[in-house]
Amino acid sequence: MNVSHRWLKALAPTIDGSASDLATRLTYTAVPVDEVVWLGAGLEDIVVGRVESVSKHPNADRLVICQVDIGGDTPVQVVTGAPKIVEGGFYPFVGAGSSLSGGRRIKRAKLRDIYSEGMLCSERELGLGRDQEGIMLLHGEFTPGMPLIDALDLDDHRLVVDITANRPDLLGHWGVARELAKGGIADLRLPPFPDQRSVDYKIKRGSEEAKAAGVSVRIEDPEGCPRYMGAVVRNVQVGPSPLWLANRLRAVGLRPINNVVDSTNYVLYEMNQPLHAFDLARLRGPAVVIRRAKKGERLRTLDGKERVLDADKLVIADAEEACAVAGVIGGAGSEVTERTTDVFIECAYFDPKRVRHAARSFGLDTDASFRFRRGTDPTGLPAALQRVVELILSVAGGDIAGPVLDVNPQPPRERSTALRLERVRHLLGVELDESTIRAALEPVGFELAPSEPGAFNVEIPSWRPDVEREVDVIEEIARRHGYGNFPDEIGTFRPTEVPEDGFTEIFNRLTDFFVTLGFLESKTAPFAPEEAGEVRLMNPLSEREAHLRADLLAELLRRTEYNFARGQRDVRLFELGTAFTSSGGPAPLETIRVAAVWTGGRSPAHWSDQSEGDWDAWDLKWIMSSVARLATPAADVRSLDSSSQTGNGRLDHILVAMAPDGGSLGWAGRVRAGSVEAPPWAGPVWGLEVDVALTVSEPPIYRPLPVYPAVERDLALLVPRKILAAEVEGVIREVSPDYLEALTIFDVYEGNSIPDDARSVAWRLRFRSAEGTLTDEEVDSAIGQITAELEERLNVGIRGS
Repeated sequence: MNVSHRWLKALAPTIDGSASDLATRLTYTAVPVDEVVWLGAGLEDIVVGRVESVSKHPNADRLVICQVDIGGDTPVQVVTGAPKIVEGGFYPFVGAGSSLSGGRRIKRAKLRDIYSEGMLCSERELGLGRDQEGIMLLHGEFTPGMPLIDALDLDDHRLVVDITANRPDLLGHWGVARELAKGGIADLRLPPFPDQRSVDYKIKRGSEEAKAAGVSVRIEDPEGCPRYMGAVVRNVQVGPSPLWLANRLRAVGLRPINNVVDSTNYVLYEMNQPLHAFDLARLRGPAVVIRRAKKGERLRTLDGKERVLDADKLVIADAEEACAVAGVIGGAGSEVTERTTDVFIECAYFDPKRVRHAARSFGLDTDASFRFRRGTDPTGLPAALQRVVELILSVAGGDIAGPVLDVNPQPPRERSTALRLERVRHLLGVELDESTIRAALEPVGFELAPSEPGAFNVEIPSWRPDVEREVDVIEEIARRHGYGNFPDEIGTFRPTEVPEDGFTEIFNRLTDFFVTLGFLESKTAPFAPEEAGEVRLMNPLSEREAHLRADLLAELLRRTEYNFARGQRDVRLFELGTAFTSSGGPAPLETIRVAAVWTGGRSPAHWSDQSEGDWDAWDLKWIMSSVARLATPAADVRSLDSSSQTGNGRLDHILVAMAPDGGSLGWAGRVRAGSVEAPPWAGPVWGLEVDVALTVSEPPIYRPLPVYPAVERDLALLVPRKILAAEVEGVIREVSPDYLEALTIFDVYEGNSIPDDARSVAWRLRFRSAEGTLTDEEVDSAIGQITAELEERLNVGIRGS
């Protein structure tokens, strides 16, 4: 949003300070200001020249020779290829030896044997607009040789304000002036126009339809258009805008078009109300109908493009066809031109969601749609329409025909909320009295009425759609009071007893685990190509990534390839994020997962130790077991047939994490050669992906250190190869007494005296009772029960027995 410093001061004379001062105040209290630009920068050498004569170039068909009066004793000769130069017209002129905006220096040039002592400038060359095809013709009376800065009233500063989505009220000079004026609304006034005429402003209202001045207005879609106003002005003379109006528009970066269109743009930037002018003679009926578009209906818009409309688009139509896309762009068929004599002025409030959808589908971002989709003031329509009618009558002549139409099927409701002084103190941490709160709120339109001791009823102004609740009003108080006026000291507070979020706890545990192993965390977007996701986005940022990812592993493998391509052999990456699968319903199934990919050496290479080597399957099992139990404490990790595959076919399936109910929580394995582009020097690539259960773990329970000695026994068991060690361990734990303290494998042997279909696995069992010293008889009884159950259930016996 471009804001003119002069325009602000015209609306609120009490505003003091330089443009930079105002920018600082706005930044600290409302919205950021990106920069302050002096409009005359780079134009110091430009003067107004009057073309006295135009003649053809003797040696070039497309060049003309102009004699330009710049206030000297003799005219200056200029050779130009501009398509149309008017004798007697005033144009910006820069002489040889001077500079244009941007530092371009003009030299005396010889064009087909004729010298040019300078040049006549276009809007784009001066930085005053986008038109570069023709020389900028100045409308009005000027003195040849006068500085262009004075002629165009460019001794002004432009504030480039970054309006946030929650402050649509600041998209007009009136709203910005309300913020900056010392007295707020009380200091604002609408300055009169030159030659302003009074208007007999009568209104004819209707709930769904109204007729006046020979025009009918009907709203068929009240949800899309809760209010529509219109006025007919006849006998206008469409032409160039007067200099003061054109200069005002140039100050905010707009290019003047004609006096009628410029009037609507002026009020748009002044009062933040988009308006549109229709050529009344080109409206069939004449009628204005606000309705949904017919499926397949076509409309040629003002940008020259023919657009096909959908049934969900809101249009402004005449008695036969669509004339504009409501709130976005007008149609070329009803455009105001120099032949226009009667105009219909539209002033409406359109539903922000409908405008946003239409603007996005067409790829348009007009001044009107930018404001409508953020929310304009539905109660400000009458004042804005009166202002634009008065301006058109002043600059284009004509007369208002009949009363103004106001169709209002859904009058806006008044909004209010309660405000408690105690709540203000609690949230802001300071004691603010009633007078301070009133001084903060009332100047910008909030009205306070006492409701009970220490509380008020606050009426919210219609131009503040972002304010709804008590906390919003308190935020407004803090903003207006000034964040810099709050004390630096932190007051006393009572810590809450809200438990920490379960995901945060698990996230921290998993992050600590991976970081300890030297892994780096990866953060990737959840968007994926079609082959990597089954849930399609309704509004994708890119068709190349129009789906939500089905897993995290795919992007981590791409990151691994990226590292390989840059000569990195040791890669360790992990990510905590979400994956999406189709649920069969309208919403996808979203799960939180942890994934990791690693390859290369276990530790950095060093000459002193060559024994570490690369990661292997045993490392995979340890990492998978640790991650699975951190992500889901009750998970059980099991080995599967090495020929199995998972991870969308990317992994040779080695391990699977199982939930207590038997469902799969995740998998781990070695990445298949065809799933990652690895150079010959790369080591095996390992990967895992596990679902994360959002459960808060039980707090640790203190147990005193043991005071009685432990008894250890070793069992060397002959285990058939088809039996997993985990199955043996499960039986031992199941049948052992409560005083089994630890169970570990310390040896595996295959060789002499061991059958080919079996292996010897040795377990060490440690027994300890918290109630007393165990006897040999108690331990022997436990060992006997364990060996008997192993023999009966798994055909596992003691080696050598």
